[in-house]
Amino acid sequence: MEPVVSFCGLTFAFYLWHMFGVTVGLHRLLSHRAFTCPKAVEYFFVFGAYFAFHGSPVWWATIHRAHHRYSDQPLDPHTPRNGLFSSYAFYREWHYPEHINPRVQSKDLLKDPLYRFLESGADWKLGYAMNVFSSLLFRIVLWAAFGPIVAGASLLAGWLALNSPLILNIICHMPQWGYKNFNIKDDSMNNWLMAIICVGDGWHNNHHAVPGSSNMGIKPWEIDPSYLLLKGLQKIGLVYTINESIANEKLHAIPATVVGSGRAAARPHRKREKTATLVR
Repeated sequence: MEPVVSFCGLTFAFYLWHMFGVTVGLHRLLSHRAFTCPKAVEYFFVFGAYFAFHGSPVWWATIHRAHHRYSDQPLDPHTPRNGLFSSYAFYREWHYPEHINPRVQSKDLLKDPLYRFLESGADWKLGYAMNVFSSLLFRIVLWAAFGPIVAGASLLAGWLALNSPLILNIICHMPQWGYKNFNIKDDSMNNWLMAIICVGDGWHNNHHAVPGSSNMGIKPWEIDPSYLLLKGLQKIGLVYTINESIANEKLHAIPATVVGSGRAAARPHRKREKTATLVR
């Protein structure tokens, strides 16, 4: 019984690292620049996602920025309107289409030599092969150092943390499976179950209303663990500024002024969002 408990506990712990890697590292930091932090903290979260088979960080952020720019339109890389499988497996084509260009949409990320290396010259096949190899090598190292229970728990957690956001892409853009706080044009919905599974990212309609904000929970019951984690890290100096913008419900999600926290002074949200997402 003890090995089963250990395996379940380790799987949960690894899942949190991998999932926060997606929601905090790839999503709120790299894709939207919704907060600032030291490079070591950035890499800790980003590699949590990388070792969950999410591929090149530049590729992930570029796809996500395109999703916001063309949300639920024909050019959206993972809208369910193009089919459920297309929404789930949006990376099935191994080349960037013309409207998704990291050299245009992710110039900020390509300045980082490590991300540029992992991007493999925009060769998705090579980049993802490198990602899979690195992720499996990571588990081999864990097996050698700590045994099969730790390695197996990490592998299962990584697989779960890979699939959870892919499923969110479907569920949180299906009107029958959620609710809206903001009357925006796309199909983004809030879904409480996906908010639990994806540690806050399930408040998807809120996010699409104000994509540059680190806080996706608007209503009192919309708990956002990723935002709470960022606030906790800010208190101990591991996160600097946090964009905490809110949307103006009366004006149907026209961005309001930034309510910022941290070292830097707040700036108007519309200006910051343009800088942060680049192509939205």
